[in-house]
Amino acid sequence: MNAADLKSPAQREQDLVEMRSRIAAGVRNQKIFAAVGVLFTTFAILVLLAAFLDLLIDGLPRLSWDFMTNFPSRRADQAGILSAWVGSALVMLVTMLSAVPIGIGAAIYLEEYAKKNWFTDLIEINVTNLAGVPSIVYGLLALGLFVYHFGFGESVLTAGLTLALLILPIVIVSSREALRAVPIHIREAAYGAGATRWQMVSHHLLPYSRGGMLTGVILGMAEAIGQTAPIITIGALTFIAFLPPVPVTGEFPFLNMQWLWSEFTVLPIQMYNWVSRPNKDFQLNAAAAGVILLCMTLLMNGLAIYLRYQVRKKIKW
Repeated sequence: MNAADLKSPAQREQDLVEMRSRIAAGVRNQKIFAAVGVLFTTFAILVLLAAFLDLLIDGLPRLSWDFMTNFPSRRADQAGILSAWVGSALVMLVTMLSAVPIGIGAAIYLEEYAKKNWFTDLIEINVTNLAGVPSIVYGLLALGLFVYHFGFGESVLTAGLTLALLILPIVIVSSREALRAVPIHIREAAYGAGATRWQMVSHHLLPYSRGGMLTGVILGMAEAIGQTAPIITIGALTFIAFLPPVPVTGEFPFLNMQWLWSEFTVLPIQMYNWVSRPNKDFQLNAAAAGVILLCMTLLMNGLAIYLRYQVRKKIKW
């Protein structure tokens, strides 16, 4: 006979009433939390939409094909962002090719291969803390390491590696969380079938965690494309009227790596240059460039979200 059987009918009725009240309180709290979350999310979206509409209203008269294909000029009505958006695209390409493989590889090593000791704990603490370091510190580090020590100069390669260092903690942390989210029975089933650790990681763990890893890449690239301080620190130009060499040529070996060593500018720096001028027409140009920058960010994030959706749709737990 258990304790519930010893209670009188009145006591059991009272316990039932208390249980119902607790359930009702939990449901009520859940609804309140959901409502507050929706309210904050709506507020954030409205603020972003208001800022975008303000930029769009100011910059709409300057948005044209000529604005996209012209170089910067001392005349506001003839100035364009060709060198800026091409530089941003090339820098983002170097950043992605540098940060994503290294970040995912580091996450796999720390999560699946590294022994749990004081050294790995120290690495994990440093990686987590690096995510909160101001971006100007990365610029100073890159100035001493890539520009002066390795001699890369004020180039697209230096800018891409600098931003790769900036987003590397985000990619590592999010990739580790994606690996941890994979159920343990996936690992056990792979080992039970005779798979090695690398086979388990490459054939099972990575396919199931790619969606979460892409989330970290989205966040990192969205942060990198709008950075200004580290790019200015390493010597990016504020006025540039030429493009880097074309990466693909019509002659063997069909690839031209000279663009990696070319001088560059990016959209945030071009916007800063125009905003700092007293002429109002240049500020309209800055607003139009801001619209282009936001569209590039949304396009990049949208593509990554679509790829993540396609990856998750194919996963069957």
